Amino acid sequence: MSKALVLSLAWAVCACAADRTVDPTFLRRSLDQVKPVASDLTTSTSRYKALFGAGDPDSRIVRGMARYGELSVDAGGASAVVSRPNEEQAWVVLDGSGTVMYGDEQFPVKKHDFFYVPPDVRHGVKAASALRAIVMGFRIPAGTQVIKPAKFQIANIDEIEKQVVGNHPPTTLYQLMMGDTRRKRDRLATGHVLTSLYVMEFAPGGTNSPHHHDREEETYLVLTGHGEMVAGGGVDGVEGRHPAKIGDAYFFRLNATVGFYARQKEGEEKSRILAVRSLYPFRRF
Repeated sequence: MSKALVLSLAWAVCACAADRTVDPTFLRRSLDQVKPVASDLTTSTSRYKALFGAGDPDSRIVRGMARYGELSVDAGGASAVVSRPNEEQAWVVLDGSGTVMYGDEQFPVKKHDFFYVPPDVRHGVKAASALRAIVMGFRIPAGTQVIKPAKFQIANIDEIEKQVVGNHPPTTLYQLMMGDTRRKRDRLATGHVLTSLYVMEFAPGGTNSPHHHDREEETYLVLTGHGEMVAGGGVDGVEGRHPAKIGDAYFFRLNATVGFYARQKEGEEKSRILAVRSLYPFRRF
């Protein structure tokens, strides 16, 4: 082999290596920086900010979660009515009030209500007062036996007790909102790909201890307070810390380190995070 050919091959290998990219172990977004995008839910009186999944440029990174974003509806306005055949939905109303259109029925909703929408059910919202909701969708793998609830499943976060869960430190209290159909500890047992939807409330200086999940993807949204989000590996390869404030959202891939350290002081509003876990939908080797 000639020297010129060897140099040519070496250059080609280096060029390919330079072009190669590595998928991140987590994604970070902020509601005050994300711009509304076109969505099947949007109308002249409603807007959708895509944080993760559909509508986000890094949607390929998110596997089990089909979408995660904020829907805003003007007072007196309405979203479009949609139906998603291979996707279950969980909605959390952050502010405002209105009506949920669910199939052929309508139900009132208010701040801190959360509800479940199974595949194939037509749904949307009308706003009595300006309404904001987090919309989460999860892909249902082919062959999954979906158990549809006999009636509309809705509850309110403020009605759920705060408790210490498992081996997590007592500085973090959990409100267990929605889980899968096999678990009875959550207020609503409805999910198939969604395994756990909950709110964490942190005492000053509290933490939920950095950890990881080897079967589930996870998403955090800071509702109140501020602190340091643990995402991915830091200089020690274990714990990277990032300043986090209200409206910051993080998506964590499988086995990414995840956690939070609250940094509010005594007397300040406590840090609260809306969290959701969902099954990774593909076989892993």
